[in-house]
Amino acid sequence: MRRALVCGAGGFIGSHLVKRLKREGYWVRGVDLKKPEFSETAADDFRLLDLREEGNCRVALTLASSAFDEVYQLAADMGGMGFIHAFECEIMRNSALINIHMIQNAVAMGVQRYFFSSSACVYRDMQPDEPELAEEEAYPALPHNEYGWEKLYAERMATAYARNRGIVVRIARFQNCYGPEGTWRGGREKAPAAMCRKLAEIEDGGVVEVWGDGTAMRAYTFIDDMVEGIRLLMDSKLEGGINIGRPEYVSVDQLVQTVARVAGKKIVIKHIEGPVGVQARNFHNDKIRAIGWESKFSLEAGIARTYPWVAQQVKLARGK
Repeated sequence: MRRALVCGAGGFIGSHLVKRLKREGYWVRGVDLKKPEFSETAADDFRLLDLREEGNCRVALTLASSAFDEVYQLAADMGGMGFIHAFECEIMRNSALINIHMIQNAVAMGVQRYFFSSSACVYRDMQPDEPELAEEEAYPALPHNEYGWEKLYAERMATAYARNRGIVVRIARFQNCYGPEGTWRGGREKAPAAMCRKLAEIEDGGVVEVWGDGTAMRAYTFIDDMVEGIRLLMDSKLEGGINIGRPEYVSVDQLVQTVARVAGKKIVIKHIEGPVGVQARNFHNDKIRAIGWESKFSLEAGIARTYPWVAQQVKLARGK
């Protein structure tokens, strides 16, 4: 039985990854500051640990005998655009501490394979009609925000350990991920969950507020597709940062309209001031597709699975 440690197992992607690893027959330890909010953890062993503290990283990595076969490092201080815009210092400090301590101690304790969750935020701001970028074109580096800069540094650090210490490292650059059991309120939610919440909270014909002019382009990846990409990448021979994301680009207004169709509501979009982020990020998926990955969920299909779950959370919250 292979043994995996999932850091960030109380979060959205991490908790889904734990379930996937268990279905594959792994023994899994999950570690986070919190347990999953919306379902019981599937981990065999779950530890509440603050991985900013190096001693806690050693605790997380310690087994009675031998070492973990695989470590999945998804723990980070992150959220939607509003959070990223408002908490730059916390994001850089907290995530950097976790990433520095985890790779160092994973190597010291004999871990064989190490996965790091990076982000499409390592790429520069782009125009919607620009040609898609390959992974190597993250350089010359010009991330739009501090979250992207920290991710890029952590990529380079993990790669340096792979080059100099012999650990196998796999790095995924995630595009916006969404689905059931994701954060849907409180400021850390991503745009799909936020729009699902807004549509669930209004009546037919209501007003939905959107930051900016609604023209910023985004690509969104359903959680099942993302977890499939993580597993394929971890077992592959691909090195360096690898893009994982569905190449279906829509404007923010189109995202809202997609949610409205699924919700069966007519709406009025009202554009207001607020942090928007980049105008677009366009990138190739050739490398991950070369090892068999294909997105199975269109945006509409993914929202059709996400909106009813968010709407139920809104209903439950109102009943409290």
